[in-house]
Amino acid sequence: MTDDAKRQQGIALFKKLTEGQERPAQAARAALPEKFTRYTMEHLFGDVWQGEELTLQQRSLITCTILVALNREAEQRIHFPGARNLGLPREQLEAMIIHAAHYAGWPVAASAFRVLGEVWPVE
Repeated sequence: MTDDAKRQQGIALFKKLTEGQERPAQAARAALPEKFTRYTMEHLFGDVWQGEELTLQQRSLITCTILVALNREAEQRIHFPGARNLGLPREQLEAMIIHAAHYAGWPVAASAFRVLGEVWPVE
C-alpha cells in the first residue's frame, strides 16, 4: 500500500474517531508540524490502527487504557468519544478505568473519570 493510500485510510479513521467532537483534535493538530501530522495519519492511523490482529474497538480500548495510565487528559478527550464512535459502551470504559486504578494509581483513575464525565456525560 502506498503512503498516500495509508494517509487516506488514516484520515478516514481519524474522522470517524473525532466525529461529533468540537474538534479539539483539529486545534491540537494545527499546532503540530506538518511532518508529524503526516506520520500520525500515515503510520499511526493508516497503518498501526489498520492491522487485522485486533479490532478497532480493541485498539481503542487499549489506547484509552494507556492514556489513563499515563494521565494524558488532553488525548483522553479525543479518544474517549472516539471509543463511543466505534461502538464501545461507556460501561467498558468505566470498567477499564477501575481496573487501571489498581495498576496505575487512584489519582489517574479519578482524573480519567472526570474527563469521561466531561466528554461522555451519563444520560
